[in-house]
Amino acid sequence: MFAQPLSAWLARRGLHYSWVIVALTFLTALTSSAALGLPGALLQPLSKEFGWDVDQISSALAVRFALFGLMGPFAAILMERFGLRNVVVTALGLVAAGLVLATRMSEFWHLVALWGVMLGIGSGMTALVLSAVVANRWFETRRGLIIGLLTASSATGQLVFLPLGAWLIEHYGWRMALLPVFFACSLVALGAFFLMRNRPSDLGLLPFGMDPAAAPAAAPAAPMKITFGTPFAVLRSVAANRTFWILFGTFFICGLSTNGLIQTHFISLCGDSGLGPVPAASVLAMMGAFDLIGTIASGWLSDRYDNRKLLFWYYGLRGLSLLWLPYSEFTLYGLSLFAMFYGLDWIATVPPTVKLVGATFGKERAGMVFGWVFAGHQLGAAAAAYGAGRVRTLWFTYNPALFAAGAACVVAALLVLAIRRQQAAAVAVPAKAAA
Repeated sequence: MFAQPLSAWLARRGLHYSWVIVALTFLTALTSSAALGLPGALLQPLSKEFGWDVDQISSALAVRFALFGLMGPFAAILMERFGLRNVVVTALGLVAAGLVLATRMSEFWHLVALWGVMLGIGSGMTALVLSAVVANRWFETRRGLIIGLLTASSATGQLVFLPLGAWLIEHYGWRMALLPVFFACSLVALGAFFLMRNRPSDLGLLPFGMDPAAAPAAAPAAPMKITFGTPFAVLRSVAANRTFWILFGTFFICGLSTNGLIQTHFISLCGDSGLGPVPAASVLAMMGAFDLIGTIASGWLSDRYDNRKLLFWYYGLRGLSLLWLPYSEFTLYGLSLFAMFYGLDWIATVPPTVKLVGATFGKERAGMVFGWVFAGHQLGAAAAAYGAGRVRTLWFTYNPALFAAGAACVVAALLVLAIRRQQAAAVAVPAKAAA
């Protein structure tokens, strides 16, 4: 309804409609990440009101992370069959419903159903796969930068909503803190309904950066041949590939050391050291600000340099920062230093990982293969979300979980160097040639 006139209006001003799609995708990831990150600020309030242990609440959040990741291999199929607009609107609707219905929950199974299942499926229908699909469909050039920009939106969601949520929890209760994210999801869903389109050809356009003299890319000949069994066939085809398991394993560690541990437990961790929820959320927001810079820069770097070496530095620095966190004494200086080093590579691992998947397995299979790699990320997040909560319940401290995650990141830094050198070079050389 509105997409075609807007596309023509932008074209007269020298702008491609792909940037509208990027904006909508950015906002979708932003609101979804805000919904995923906000429960980390609610561990203590929910525990006080309902009497649930931290590890109980963490188990529900672990279900969310697991479903979030396991939806990844199938998200591309949903987008192929039903279109980007329908998938995005449905996903945001599930997330918004899970948030608003939670204001009425009274039993633990309500928490599992709403924040475990509904938030997990809703966020998993888009996740990072949406960013990869948009970059590949709508852009012929600058794909690494676009993936970095869209990945960074999750940090922006944390930056915008967490301090506000913590302030609302402190002054008006945890239920009120859910409403800003609910309204944001609803507004973005409305925008996607009117403006999101599946492919550039829907508007008579070529992908951004494609030579107008080139023939338009042919539409998939028979998309209906892709079934929900296809991801399992793709998994079987790559199961013997060493690079796949290295990327899967390192991304498992990535999720374990980010979403599952810090995003879920950081505010509770700071509370154990006497730091209130609002200052702790502000530190998370600071991490989000640094990650916004780091991830966009990572996208730019992944188009130009050896992605194995980028991942080595990202995992290594993250591991060292986690090992140092227990000794920071949770002072302003100590937490600021942690936020800078940890934040710069929170999600910076995504663009090099996506590029390595594409270089190794080809553009045709890259979406589904990355979906499985991303499933590893979220399974790691689920393990840490529950495991760190269990550690906190048993030992009254998060330190063992922090040390384990830091050591795992150092292992991941070494593992990525085992990827064959020519696969990393296949990514970097064309970018340099194009420059």
